[in-house]
Amino acid sequence: MPQVFSKHPQKSGQPPAASSARLNKVSRPDWPEIIVGLVTLAVVAIAGGVLLTQLRLSPVVFGLGLAALAVVAPLAAFAAAVLLRIRSLSAFGVRRVSWRWLLIGVGAGVVGFAVKGLMVIAFTAVTGNNSTPQTMYADGGSGGVLSLILATVFIGLLVPLSEELFFRGVVTNALLRYGPFVGVVGSTLIFALAHGINIVLPVAVLMGLIGAEIFRRSGSIWPGVIVHVVFNLPTVLMLVLAR
Repeated sequence: MPQVFSKHPQKSGQPPAASSARLNKVSRPDWPEIIVGLVTLAVVAIAGGVLLTQLRLSPVVFGLGLAALAVVAPLAAFAAAVLLRIRSLSAFGVRRVSWRWLLIGVGAGVVGFAVKGLMVIAFTAVTGNNSTPQTMYADGGSGGVLSLILATVFIGLLVPLSEELFFRGVVTNALLRYGPFVGVVGSTLIFALAHGINIVLPVAVLMGLIGAEIFRRSGSIWPGVIVHVVFNLPTVLMLVLAR
C-alpha cells in the first residue's frame, strides 16, 4: 500500500495520497460498499430493535440495549463494506494522522457543539417538531451511576467511532469520487436521514458536514471521531438532568 497521509489539507475532493490514481483504482470504496453497508445497517437496526422490544425489558435495560444497538448497527455496516471487496482498513480512512488534525477536530467539535443548540431551537421553531428518539437513551442512563456510565460510553464514545467508520470511511469516501460537493453534501444527507426526521436531524446535518469536510481534507476518520465525541459525550448526562 502507498502512503496515503499528508500533513497538508487537500484542495481536491480526494483524500491525500502519494499515488491517487492507484488508490482510486484498487483500494477505495464505491457504490457496492455504500449499498451493502446501508442494507446491513437497516437490517441490524430493525432486527435489533424488534428483538429488544419483544424481550419486554425494564426501561433502563431497554435504553442501554438501544444505545448498544446504535454502536453495533453502523459497525456491522462498516464490517460488511470492508469484507465485500477491499480488505485494507487504510482504504477506508483508518490511517494515522498528525496531532494538528486531532486538535483541529477538538476545535471544530467545540464550535459545532455551540452551534448545534441554536440549530435545534431553529428547527423546532420552524417545524414544531420536537420529537426525539434519544429519550430512551436517557432511560438507559437513569438507573444509577453504572447505567449512566454505560450509556455515556455507548453514545459518547463508541457511537462516534462506529458512525465515523461507516458514514465517513465508506459513504463520504466513496462519494468523493464525484468531487467535494457530492462527497460532502451527499454523504451528509445520507447520514442525517439515517437519524430520522426529528429534532436530531439538524444536529446530524451539522455533524455530517463537519465530519465529511474534515475527512476530505485530512484523509483520516480520526479527526471526525474527535468532533463526534465532542458532540455526543454530554448527551446522556444532559438528557438525564433535563428530566
